[in-house]
Amino acid sequence: MVLMNKIKTLSYINLLLILSVACSHRAVSQLDDQKIKLDKEQKPNIVLLFADDAGYADFGFHGSSTMNTPNLDQLAASGVRFTQGYVSDPTCGPSRAGIITGKYQQRFGFEENNVPGYMSDVSAADGAEMGIPTEEKTIGDHLQAAGYKTGFYGKWHVGGADRFHPNQRGFDDFYGFRGGARSYFEYQKEPREPLNKMERNFKVFEEPKAYLTDQLATETVRFIEENKERPFFAFVSFNAVHTPMDATPEDLTQFPKLEGKRKIVAAMTLALDRACGKIIAKLDELGLSENTIVVFTNDNGGPTDKNASSNYPLSGTKSNHLEGGIRVPFLMKWPGKIQAKSTYNYPISTLDLLPTFVAATGSQAPIPQDIDGVNLWPYIDGVNKDKPHKQLFWKKQARAALREGDWKLIRYPDRPAELYNIAKDEREMNDQAAAYPDRVKDMYKSIFEWESTLERPRWLLKRKFENVDIDRMDKYRDQSKFFQLERI
Repeated sequence: MVLMNKIKTLSYINLLLILSVACSHRAVSQLDDQKIKLDKEQKPNIVLLFADDAGYADFGFHGSSTMNTPNLDQLAASGVRFTQGYVSDPTCGPSRAGIITGKYQQRFGFEENNVPGYMSDVSAADGAEMGIPTEEKTIGDHLQAAGYKTGFYGKWHVGGADRFHPNQRGFDDFYGFRGGARSYFEYQKEPREPLNKMERNFKVFEEPKAYLTDQLATETVRFIEENKERPFFAFVSFNAVHTPMDATPEDLTQFPKLEGKRKIVAAMTLALDRACGKIIAKLDELGLSENTIVVFTNDNGGPTDKNASSNYPLSGTKSNHLEGGIRVPFLMKWPGKIQAKSTYNYPISTLDLLPTFVAATGSQAPIPQDIDGVNLWPYIDGVNKDKPHKQLFWKKQARAALREGDWKLIRYPDRPAELYNIAKDEREMNDQAAAYPDRVKDMYKSIFEWESTLERPRWLLKRKFENVDIDRMDKYRDQSKFFQLERI
């Protein structure tokens, strides 16, 4: 009888211990759930929608009645439109290197575009070796450190070698291509440039089964669904509307009045807008929109000669330092934090995205001090009434530009420097250099002083491409000459 009582007592104690452990696990689980919810409340998700070679004028929110961009127009109406948003370079690779590091890419030698097969015979690097140095921290690195799950989808173009791979540079998930341009459809045979094969994470090569712009939206939606319970950063690097000029028959039929490349770029832009809309709709469906920062911008001005893009009313195109080469569409939405239907009219830069995103995370880690971008939140909020940048610089070999207040100086290798007051003359039609020689001299010296802080280029394009860029600038400088019927 005594023995039975002892057994009952021990069983009761064991039961209490089991219940205690179970409750403890449940409590820990509840705490973990609370931590996830707390993290979600404190840290916004971030989605960067990034177009390629799009024209400044080719969006409804910039006044186009030709292009059909309802989703991006709605994004513009839901937040702030930056009227003077700049990139750090008017070409693909260097512009991306600036965004990803928050630094002028010339600081680490990424001055020239990295295009295999186009490089000088004496270039110090070519092919897969042209990339952001591994000692440079990326936007993905910073957001991973802040507790974010990070994904990159689409065009990489900042290094093809394995050590430059997105999975090695701060991105947990990747579906895209390491190179700079590829077909929008599945390759049926090995492409001429291996860096342009579609890849899922590391070396799992998997061609898209759908039109690539749509496929990238699908991949991003998958990533959002998989990470809806934790903070995430999705960098959606569309190759639209970069060449080749590929569009679906269904999208082409939406523009019966257009012809040639203009018709194709309109169809490609429609697909770009549809993809952006699909991603934004998923945020809405999952109840994530209120706590998600969404940014839309572009890597450089449109190359009118290549894809029939329009940068009107700005002058110039991709690859030159006129406004049409370096000023891009730039939208940002964060409900409750950014006023809807607002504009911000001082110059900002894509270099600012890294520190702005880091600041939004509330991370204890400080914003890096060795970058050139600035945290935009105090300016967007109106707390800081000053201009975010006293100066903005651009440079490629002998060509360079400086924006200082309302003034902009452009330095050329084949003609005298030009000076414009952008506030009064955004089309850069009235050169003021002769009227303000002292200002020209001072700004010229400022460019040289800045150049003296930079590294030499790690690689060089063939010399002839400098001539190609100058000729393109001269031919397509006055954008009012093109697509005139669309503005009647």
